[in-house]
Amino acid sequence: MTDTARRAQLWELIKDIHFGMFTTRHANGHLHSRPMTTQNRAIDEDDSLWFFMSAGSETVADLLRDNQVNVAYADPEDQAYVSVAGQAEIVEDDARKQALWSRANEAWFQGGPTDPDLTLVRVRIAHADYWDAPGNRLVHLYDMAVSALTGEPPKDKGERGRVDMR
Repeated sequence: MTDTARRAQLWELIKDIHFGMFTTRHANGHLHSRPMTTQNRAIDEDDSLWFFMSAGSETVADLLRDNQVNVAYADPEDQAYVSVAGQAEIVEDDARKQALWSRANEAWFQGGPTDPDLTLVRVRIAHADYWDAPGNRLVHLYDMAVSALTGEPPKDKGERGRVDMR
């Protein structure tokens, strides 16, 4: 599979998952994860994911200290799982804020895309790992139960892949 096809598959896996667990390294060294909404409508030409965050949040403070982050996506219903690693940065771009804005964001930022607390965060994807086992969930559960009884690995484990962006 080509990198272009893997990128397309990566986006196909995450595009309908509304929340990713955004992980940063806290000042005490611990990893902290918080649910964040991916604002993209597609993976950008520069392989970035975009997020809106509160300027005064602990998440922003963490990524200013250490910009290495992870965003994990899970869709158990469709058996799709994605782990994205990359570098986060705050971007001052009013036009991009406007372009990414949706009414759903008003729940957190009542001032709209010009809200002074609204911070635009870009995650430049370094690499992503994904596990995709499309098909009926009951069939997968059955295969796992048979595997547990027989000691043999499941017949169809789905697809595991890696997309390197750098």
